Amino acid sequence: MLIPSAASRGAIAAWRTLQFACIAILASGATAAFAQEPELPSDQPVDAAPIDEAEAERRAAEALSAPSDKPAEPAPPPAPKLPSLNLLELAMSGGVLMIPIAAMSFLVVLFAFERWLGLRRRKIIPPELVAALGQLAARPGGLDPKQAYKLCQQFPSTAANVFRAVLLKVGRPHSEVEFAVKEASEREAAKLYKNVRPIELAVTITPLLGLLGTVQGMIQAFFITANMGASANRAGSLAGGIYVALVTTFAGLTVAIPAAILAHYFEGRIQSLFRDVDELLLELLPQLERFEGKLRVQRPAAPAVDNEPRAEVQPAAARK
Repeated sequence: MLIPSAASRGAIAAWRTLQFACIAILASGATAAFAQEPELPSDQPVDAAPIDEAEAERRAAEALSAPSDKPAEPAPPPAPKLPSLNLLELAMSGGVLMIPIAAMSFLVVLFAFERWLGLRRRKIIPPELVAALGQLAARPGGLDPKQAYKLCQQFPSTAANVFRAVLLKVGRPHSEVEFAVKEASEREAAKLYKNVRPIELAVTITPLLGLLGTVQGMIQAFFITANMGASANRAGSLAGGIYVALVTTFAGLTVAIPAAILAHYFEGRIQSLFRDVDELLLELLPQLERFEGKLRVQRPAAPAVDNEPRAEVQPAAARK
């Protein structure tokens, strides 16, 4: 058996001491790591004393009334308020051509009111004239042209003028009577259409005036935009000029559309009234056929003493 020397024993002891030191260092480091780890908080201490209901409500109220740590979201900015259109200012900004458009609108209103009064049925075909001619035709002797002519003078109207022109052709051939009816109807229709023509003129003229004002305004807007500086707001200036230029077109169409409706209505009204006049003549013409070649009603050369023109009936033999 070998006995280690003193140097060997010293080396072994030093090695063992080094091992124990390393183990101790490792153990102390693990202990320090566990000591530095934070202890998880518990919802309620184990040894906390119970609280009553009033205290719990007070703490809950304090927790709810306490300001939140989360920052409040900023309120959205208010929407920008758009300017409203003032129709009067817009019309004034339309330019010089708004003046004739306004004048045409005044004429449309004026003539529309006049035609509304002038195209009433009782003014074109008076019911008194129709009733009197009906009673005259219902007499045993039939329709007397002289009395019928007096009735037409007593109730002056469109129907009376047409029928009076027919009475002046009594005794003539039937073709001449029909031609007289046609000529008198066209003449009276022209009188009724006379005051409808200004309304039809407004239908044609006002849109053209509006278009002319728009073209003029757009030329001015583009000219101003083209001569503005580089830093100027050209888009805003051009948009403002265009919307002002379109005012005249809007005004022209505003006048033309109602005028077209009124003109169409009055034309239909005139045609309807003349159909009624033709029906009245168709009922009375057979009463005049028996006078063909026998007599003729002539227009008096001078008025009578009582300033009432009278019709003269001449036999056909006397005229020859």
